[in-house]
Amino acid sequence: MVFSGAIRDYSRKKNAKDSSKVDFVELFFDLVFVFAITQISHLLLHDLTLKGLVESALLLAAVWWVWVYTTWVTNWMDPSKPPIRAMLFVLMLAGLVLSTSIPTAFGERGLIFAIAFVFMQLGRSLFMLWAVRRHNQSNFRNFLRISIWLAISGMFWIAGGLADPEHRIFFWGLALAVELGGPALGFRTPGLGSSTTADWDIDGDHMAERAALFIIIALGESILVSGATFAEQHWNLISFSAFLTTFTASVAMWLVYFNVGQSAAHHKITATDDPGRVARIAYTYIHVLLVAGIIVVAVSDELILAHPSGHIETATIWTSIGGTALYLLGNLLFKFYIAGRPPLSHMVGLGLCAVLACFASHMSPLMLGLLTSLILIIVTIWELKGRPNDQHHV
Repeated sequence: MVFSGAIRDYSRKKNAKDSSKVDFVELFFDLVFVFAITQISHLLLHDLTLKGLVESALLLAAVWWVWVYTTWVTNWMDPSKPPIRAMLFVLMLAGLVLSTSIPTAFGERGLIFAIAFVFMQLGRSLFMLWAVRRHNQSNFRNFLRISIWLAISGMFWIAGGLADPEHRIFFWGLALAVELGGPALGFRTPGLGSSTTADWDIDGDHMAERAALFIIIALGESILVSGATFAEQHWNLISFSAFLTTFTASVAMWLVYFNVGQSAAHHKITATDDPGRVARIAYTYIHVLLVAGIIVVAVSDELILAHPSGHIETATIWTSIGGTALYLLGNLLFKFYIAGRPPLSHMVGLGLCAVLACFASHMSPLMLGLLTSLILIIVTIWELKGRPNDQHHV
């Protein structure tokens, strides 16, 4: 019975009332990723070197890939049905194991991280084979291809977990390349062909809302870091100014994404005849840059709050300016893809970040934080008000 597929159809009912509504169990599932984002942020904070940056970026991409694949699945399947909820609960447990392994993923818990990751990715895909076999042959073939690709990448993940820590980045880099390349190549598989975005008949409303909720998760982690760090400090005018600066940056990042871009993208994916294509580029690939930018800014917030005055460290400069620039770049690419042209406000913001980098070494951490926040505010106001070459609808 297991191999013949589910008797009942657990897919979402398209065009029904509340069919695209995000279920409470999906939000419950996301709590695991609040923890994962915090773990990655702390990992980068404790190793502000090129090596630490590369390792943190790889782990973030892995965590994002687990989350976004699950989002695609819950877009197709109805989370209110008991088997789908059970799948999410199992993934949550594995996700907690994955998240707790992040600080030492490139150390003693590498194999645990790899096993948890492969279990989540391949296990979810095999579950989908069971769920759709009798009810959606197109998606069944799609998940056959996906399962084969994930099995191949899984071998590299496990090999990396078994390898010496200094060689782990090589195996996991290959594994991640396979994972990232799959959707771009339509999971092309000998004998099974390839999937097309037209086959990925998703609900655009649901996908757009899920991605927006993950951005809120990442921004929430930034606010938690600021609040926790400020609570442990001696309160005075300087420390409060630093706290206000970091909070302003979080609000400005929220505005940059939600004021114009998110609603425009939401409209595009719901109006297009090929929502799978929009979801693959805009929400699967580009959004990880936004999350990465938020994490790096969160690290800079903690550094600024810890030492708001005095000599500025190189790590504070590159996390503050680099994180802001990365977030603006992600938003620029997102809106460029949606509207067909890059917003001028974001290009100006990136230019201001480059100029600021030339003078940052002569500033205090607090002043640097104030100026990067000001850049985000300028971008927000410019985009909201609109200019002749940067209209309001983008």
